Amino acid sequence: MTAPIRDAFPVLARAGFHYLDSAAMAQLPSAVVEAVAHHDLSARANVHRGLHELARRADDAYDGARQRVARFLSAEADEVVFTGGCTLALNIAALALGEKLGPGDRVVVSAAEHHSNLLPWLMLSQRKGFEVVSLPVDGDGRLRLDDLSLIDGRCRVVAVTHASNVTGAVTDIPRLAEAAHAVGAKLVVDGAQMVPHGPVDPRALGADLYAFAGHKAYGPTGIGVLWGRRELLAELPPVLWGGGMVGVVGPTDAEPLDPPERFEAGTPPVAQAVGLGVALEWMCGLDWPSVHAAEKELTRRLLAGLAGLDGVRVVGPPDLEARLPVVSFVVAGCHPHDLSHLLGERGVAVRGGAHCARPLMVALGLEEGCVRASLAPYTNRADVQALLDGLAHAIRVLR
Repeated sequence: MTAPIRDAFPVLARAGFHYLDSAAMAQLPSAVVEAVAHHDLSARANVHRGLHELARRADDAYDGARQRVARFLSAEADEVVFTGGCTLALNIAALALGEKLGPGDRVVVSAAEHHSNLLPWLMLSQRKGFEVVSLPVDGDGRLRLDDLSLIDGRCRVVAVTHASNVTGAVTDIPRLAEAAHAVGAKLVVDGAQMVPHGPVDPRALGADLYAFAGHKAYGPTGIGVLWGRRELLAELPPVLWGGGMVGVVGPTDAEPLDPPERFEAGTPPVAQAVGLGVALEWMCGLDWPSVHAAEKELTRRLLAGLAGLDGVRVVGPPDLEARLPVVSFVVAGCHPHDLSHLLGERGVAVRGGAHCARPLMVALGLEEGCVRASLAPYTNRADVQALLDGLAHAIRVLR
């Protein structure tokens, strides 16, 4: 399975190069590169504002991209909002939902959140006066869902990650959805890490808003998606104003368009949306049961290999249960940046640091962060073995 998938990514053909940093940015299949180039060469124009030939082509391409994203999410096109990235999507969610929040209200996040799903709520709470509290994690970095008393009658929003970008631990979203909806709260899900590992159905999961990034899902940079239940999007106010999202404009007021346009102020990332649509269509064509089986086997090999190295501690679940192929670790006496640098010198691309998840680092006692190896459908055994060999070498050098 891996070889045909890998063939779609020209950058991976380089000898001695082992890319294990997909959680930060996935590589682009040729089809996406070609689709973006074709659009810019044949249909580069602003959308929904022109009547000339290029504008009509751009409209068709942009609207078609929205349809492709909707199919990937088992959703309707008018539930798909294009944004400049997952971070912007989560900020829009926070600003729109937070408009009606104030003193006495509560937003529940978790200790496992990426800063993008934490900081918008923290900063907004300083102005609006509501409370932000965190669900704790256990020693493996999994959310502790045995006590959900924080999700009570004061709770208005629960904002959590679908899967941790550090530990790979997958959150039980349906359970949180049940708890949130029981008290009338909305559930916002950061799907940036989950989406690259196959199609998702946010509505079936129980999410009210679901965000993800194009560059982690084999698409271009500068594009993200905020999916929302149609009825909720229709209730939410726009948080960005400008061209393209407004209908009637008077001397003292303006009337926004219906969703999704009301959340897409200004010139949207048209070419990037086209590329993302092609990327998700490419993903839909994969045999995901086989891909998941291959990813699980590679994760098993990696975990077993790390267990055999002196001084290595895996950060996150030690098993394959409810986890993505994202494996982080620390080595006693070795700084994560030094390890990442030495691995990079041997052609192994990983990432070291706090991974924009400082509260999780603190909860796990990792003040210096950790090294993260993130696998994708194009990862093969040679990549995993190169990491293990390179890590053994780095440990010898640093000690």
